[in-house]
Amino acid sequence: MTLLVAFAPDGRGKAVLHLAGMLARSAEDELVVCAVVPAPWYPSPARVDAEYQAYLRQAANDALEKARARLPSDIPARFLVRDARSTAAGLLDVAAQEDASLIVLGSATAGGPGYVTLGGTSSRLLYSSPIPVAVAPRGFRCAADARVTRATAAFGGSESAENLVIAAAGVAARVGAALRLASFAVRPRAPYTVAVGTEADEDMFSDWSAEMQAAGRAALAKVTDLPAVPAELDCAIGRGESWEEALEDLEWEDGDVLVVGSSTIGPVARVFLGSRGAKIVRDSPVPVVVVPRGAAEELAAEAQNA
Repeated sequence: MTLLVAFAPDGRGKAVLHLAGMLARSAEDELVVCAVVPAPWYPSPARVDAEYQAYLRQAANDALEKARARLPSDIPARFLVRDARSTAAGLLDVAAQEDASLIVLGSATAGGPGYVTLGGTSSRLLYSSPIPVAVAPRGFRCAADARVTRATAAFGGSESAENLVIAAAGVAARVGAALRLASFAVRPRAPYTVAVGTEADEDMFSDWSAEMQAAGRAALAKVTDLPAVPAELDCAIGRGESWEEALEDLEWEDGDVLVVGSSTIGPVARVFLGSRGAKIVRDSPVPVVVVPRGAAEELAAEAQNA
């Protein structure tokens, strides 16, 4: 299969290459590294537009040479420049042309290091891509021979989440990785003026935790019936007063990837993040893969029929 890597025409973006290399090596996939340059809106009677376009394409080709030098030598890769009205539109066109199974992006430069930061292109793709999208945290680095060692699937306990679990299990088994189901409990700190009523909240939280653990174990029981089962299976709950704290409550290691499914209110065939999914993505300390429901159904079917 082919992974499409979005590389900035100005040559920035080591993090996306580190993530793409780790994913491609794990799945034994080929990379297509693409730099998108803006296409002119209207032809000019002068040659100014043509000269400027030639300058942009040369800069993009120079950037791709940097990318070629930064990628590990064991990863097969092709490099191309695409003219498009927008970066997102250009990437979607190339993804369709190359029959890509995943689009790999870097974080925007405006955010802090170590976390996923969405920019204009990544935000648009995370609400419109027909194939899964992976985003590297800002400053992400991994060893030259790194592989995915564990996939953590964000699990909400609903029936629609089971396809994501089966899909993540199938991919994890294929690449020799472990699978962990993670649920997140976010409980904002109660006002200091509140003196009563917290016991009921504690009881509700305990009941919810027990229900999620039971739902997680039931989902993992279905995973054990698959033709290929991940190396290890586990479920966990992250707790905190914010989404960031809840995510940090779990242990994260090198080689971890967080898998998030699309919201059930969005179209089946495209990525569409709900409010919770968007918060999980933005506060993730590890690379995130967002999977459209339609793609999750296809991957789950492949896992069940492998």
